[in-house]
Amino acid sequence: MDDTQAPEPLTLRPLTARSVVLSTLLGHHPPALPARALVRVGELFGTAEGTVRTALTRMVAAGDLEQRDGAYRLTDRLLARQARQDDSRAPRTRPWDGSWEIAVVTPERRAAPDRAALRQAMAALRLAELREGCWLRPANLVRDGRPAVVTEQCTLLAGAPEGDPAALAAALWDLAGWARRARALEAALEAPPDRPGGLAGRFTVSAAVLRHLLSDPVLPAALLPADWPGDRLRLRYEAFDRDFRSLLLRHIGG
Repeated sequence: MDDTQAPEPLTLRPLTARSVVLSTLLGHHPPALPARALVRVGELFGTAEGTVRTALTRMVAAGDLEQRDGAYRLTDRLLARQARQDDSRAPRTRPWDGSWEIAVVTPERRAAPDRAALRQAMAALRLAELREGCWLRPANLVRDGRPAVVTEQCTLLAGAPEGDPAALAAALWDLAGWARRARALEAALEAPPDRPGGLAGRFTVSAAVLRHLLSDPVLPAALLPADWPGDRLRLRYEAFDRDFRSLLLRHIGG
């Protein structure tokens, strides 16, 4: 295996009380749990009950959660994030005919919040920015329309590059970097359940894999480097997640 295929050292960011709550609810269907269950998850990380309950109160005030029928639930904004997360685990693709989606920003002036909202929408749609105001990607994803923030700010086109599309894809996305981290996460998924860190460690790995899958450009196979780990990471994650969710549910129900 050469340097481009070797796993990079895996550094996982620690989870705060807020991120523990969000990761738990984003991975739970339906995304609602009572406070006592969320407190039990916090215990995995040595987070005090009062800290978790303070985080819940602040998340309700911030519009991240709502409290109803004795449970904390994701609000609509975060339900959309859960839908993107679920889609990243099983992206809907179609056969690629060589065409590309192109979105060109047309208004001469835009407020900063509008620019930020468009950038966020483009990331969710897995488009990359070729230059300021010009976004594109291969047209291999199934689309159910585009959000208003895109259609109001952009003219949508279809086309194809005259040069090598694989070279263009490599310039738009850091494919080698994405693959290296994917391989490191694969290795973490394969670690035995009783490794140091136990259930808390598996929880952290699970959250990291889902964040990484959200950033997968989901390109056609013809544009990807050899031995691309995207589909393999998804398959291994699904097996991991079945076991992990079973363990987590036993823990929070105990």
